[in-house]
Amino acid sequence: MSDASLILLAPDDDVAVARVALAPGAALDAGLTTRDAIPAGHKVALRDIAAGQPVHKYGQVIGVATAPIRMGEHVHVHNVGMANSAAEHTVGHAYRATVPVDTPAMFEGYVRADGRVGTRNFIGVISSVNCSATVCRHIVQAAQAEVVAFPNVDGIVAITHGSGCGMAGNGEGLELLQRTLRGYADHPNFAGVLIVGLGCEVNQVAPLVQMLGARTPGLFASLTIQEEGGTREAIAAGLTMLRDMLPIANRAQRSTVPASHLTVGLQCGGSDGYSGISANPALGAAVDLLVRHGGTAVLSETPEIYGAEHLLTARAATSAVADALMQRLAWWEHYTSTLGADMNNNPSPGNKAGGVTTILEKSLGAVAKGGSSGLMAVYEYAQPVQAHGLVFMDTPGYDPVSATGQVAGGANLICFTTGRGSTYGCKPVPSLKLATNSTLFRHMELDMDYDCGGIVDGRLSIAQAGQALFRLMLATASGNHTKSELNGLGDNEFVPWQLGAVM
Repeated sequence: MSDASLILLAPDDDVAVARVALAPGAALDAGLTTRDAIPAGHKVALRDIAAGQPVHKYGQVIGVATAPIRMGEHVHVHNVGMANSAAEHTVGHAYRATVPVDTPAMFEGYVRADGRVGTRNFIGVISSVNCSATVCRHIVQAAQAEVVAFPNVDGIVAITHGSGCGMAGNGEGLELLQRTLRGYADHPNFAGVLIVGLGCEVNQVAPLVQMLGARTPGLFASLTIQEEGGTREAIAAGLTMLRDMLPIANRAQRSTVPASHLTVGLQCGGSDGYSGISANPALGAAVDLLVRHGGTAVLSETPEIYGAEHLLTARAATSAVADALMQRLAWWEHYTSTLGADMNNNPSPGNKAGGVTTILEKSLGAVAKGGSSGLMAVYEYAQPVQAHGLVFMDTPGYDPVSATGQVAGGANLICFTTGRGSTYGCKPVPSLKLATNSTLFRHMELDMDYDCGGIVDGRLSIAQAGQALFRLMLATASGNHTKSELNGLGDNEFVPWQLGAVM
């Protein structure tokens, strides 16, 4: 089909995507006439589909017809429902070893004492428990006036959360929280860290500190409010500790390092019908370039690969990697059923308004962020990412929780695709916002970093967009500010995944 109003993604698809809004009665190619209004990004039937028959997009099943669908009709939640996720898994058949480039790309980063590289130079004030969160914020607020004298310090950020007590003193819930806090406290984007506790919480400061790696002398401190004598005393003590850290952190200088030191967390939020057509494939093309240059990309959001996992197991480097991915999906199926939910509950109202009908359709678009590189490893939430290449981290689909796990695992850059308009920021890590369509980019230009809409209207190829995004990654890692940084966003997006009973 060559009609400029439609995007056909695979030759045998039952549907095409409207490039622009189509009115009822619009005459298109191949004798197709629209029977309904088709919003931009939504699907139109290319042929009659009987009730109970599968509906294909991307060359894959995205659902089944819940009613007879006639050629030219709008195809969406009113006539398509979830299909069983039962695609055949042929492990590793699509795996291809990465061919490295002859001359790796470089960026300007902060080389830390342990050899890891930061893309920013922050100081973090981290609460062990929600009870110390307000004190952390007051310490940071009191220190803001001090930061301006230290131009090499990007700022001081409070990392606070709603947990740390009222939970079991051992087990998965506490272990996950500690792993997440440890990942932030050890993150290379933090030159220095102050950990603040209350004193009587389940998540005690002392054991947490014992888990951390060594830092440059003078760039780590801890306190508890009860030991200091109260909130005002703790704030004063914390401010003194930050005053001591600032001149040491200010000595850090950027230096030229290879792109192999770049670990990029891949996110999509506020997806629409164009996400799997423009921004996600463009990001996937950039990921393939990053991997060829020795870097690492972290694909996540396990509920949002559901139904498309066979595309990842096909690229698994080993059967053990494929098995690890399937084990995490099995865990999610059990987890959601135990809570009385189902995996197709994921597409949000905004996703559906943008043209996404089922989780299968959403997942097929979401995995495109991973490009075509081999899947090298699977990690649990917030585990340190040590492999190079494309890896997977098990996280929820909720963006702040997912990105928190990726940053805890070591991501020093986030790339976030959006069709509806996410404004996500992610201190201490820069977050690039990639718009799926030009209308969104123009409407929210002060929040969007890159316009992938040229792919939708034919002005830009996926390969061209991938090249541009890869260059943008390197520039951002080198210090260029993202729109979310310019807008001062990212102070409230630390959201660890909470598991277990609150008691």
